[in-house]
Amino acid sequence: MELFNYYRSSASYRVRIALALKGLDFDYMPVHLARNEHLGEAYAARSATRLVPTLVDGEHSLSQSLAIIEYLEETHPLPPLLPAHPVARARVRALALDIACEIHPLNNLRVLRYLVGDLKLSEDDKNRWYRHWVETGLQSVDQQLAAAPSMFCQGNTPGLADCVLVPQVFNAQRFNCNTSHVPHVMRVFEACMALPAFEDTRPEKCPDAE
Repeated sequence: MELFNYYRSSASYRVRIALALKGLDFDYMPVHLARNEHLGEAYAARSATRLVPTLVDGEHSLSQSLAIIEYLEETHPLPPLLPAHPVARARVRALALDIACEIHPLNNLRVLRYLVGDLKLSEDDKNRWYRHWVETGLQSVDQQLAAAPSMFCQGNTPGLADCVLVPQVFNAQRFNCNTSHVPHVMRVFEACMALPAFEDTRPEKCPDAE
């Protein structure tokens, strides 16, 4: 397998974690977002959306991090990243989507570039935007974790929701977001970072890290 990704991309980090949790080897294929390599024709041939990550498995090319992780879950079911019970599976998916769909899209690189470049927001205003949506979004996630506390997002083993939570916390820390109001999020984050699958795939340990 080949994973086309960028070290700072939280969506890419999600997939790196999932691959590590499942013990799957892959070739790391860097796509430098800050240098707009994802917008070039070479990458467009692999990704119609020109987004990262893209997972190439044989003749199949897959996009969207959650879809990729679900694909890995179906093709390599052990260890599982989703619980067996339908209600628990729905809760895990909901937590993952609360981050991937409600927090991350408002704060990814192309949105931040648009705020500064097209709407002429200052760096301070851009960072205020970022922190508002991350801090309020993580508060919602924290309330859900508090309602059913466990070592990880669901139970005593890491899964899909943890793959999505950890990269978002990394981004929150990078932009100096307040996390004192989300103790359950940070407790789960720290439990995850004690595991090699999360620690060894973190952005600064990637081959393309700067």
